[in-house]
Amino acid sequence: MPSKKALIRRPSPKLAEGLVTHIDRAKVDVELAVEQWEAYAEALRAHGWETVEVDPADDCPDSVFVEDTVVMFRNVALIARSGAESRRGETDGVEEAVAALGCSVNWIWAPGTLDGGDVLKIGDTVFVGRGGRTNAAGVQQLRAAFEPLGARVVAVPVNKVLHLKSAVTALPDGTVVGHIPKMDSLTLFPSFLHVPEESGAHVVLLGGDKLLMAASAPKTAALYEDLGYEPVLVDISEFEKLEGCVTCLSVRLRELYA
Repeated sequence: MPSKKALIRRPSPKLAEGLVTHIDRAKVDVELAVEQWEAYAEALRAHGWETVEVDPADDCPDSVFVEDTVVMFRNVALIARSGAESRRGETDGVEEAVAALGCSVNWIWAPGTLDGGDVLKIGDTVFVGRGGRTNAAGVQQLRAAFEPLGARVVAVPVNKVLHLKSAVTALPDGTVVGHIPKMDSLTLFPSFLHVPEESGAHVVLLGGDKLLMAASAPKTAALYEDLGYEPVLVDISEFEKLEGCVTCLSVRLRELYA
């Protein structure tokens, strides 16, 4: 049976100081963000996911975006090394958490940089965004870690958004979904669906036909529903002010060994 565990991390009290790169800074309501994070975690649990809370990193404003700290392929955890130096202290607690779950742990080493938000897995194909936070050496090290396990690694240019998964994610059938104005390339994806809202391009596969997605994309939710999926909407407005989306608030571990 596949595993359904999700790493999550409570927002830092310094959340409002988080980095912004491609958008203007807006005031973040930290108390509301904590409420939204709790509702997000509850939505995961309500759909059969066991949440594993990583130790807080209160001195790291962006630490709630736990997906950026590690990339999973089967039972192997690749600890990231962010291109944003201020975020590199976020990995310690995550490394402890994945090791406690029995994962084999590898690391990105200097001069390589890699953010987990730049990695989109569809089956055994691993798309990795080469852009602001992930460099060529990081892509090479990801290849070295995962290709011996059967992965096919495809590098994708990313310039218009923070991470690859800020632009695209994928539906359960493997169709890549994205908002074309935020994309650098369409030709690298074998199957693509344009969605009408930027935040509609971000989905977490909960299992079956259920898609966790932001409440800020009602038109895209209606599109997915028309395609036979069941959108599960969560309000993450405070995290969207920091270029966050539903994918980066958790790390889904689907293939842990029993």
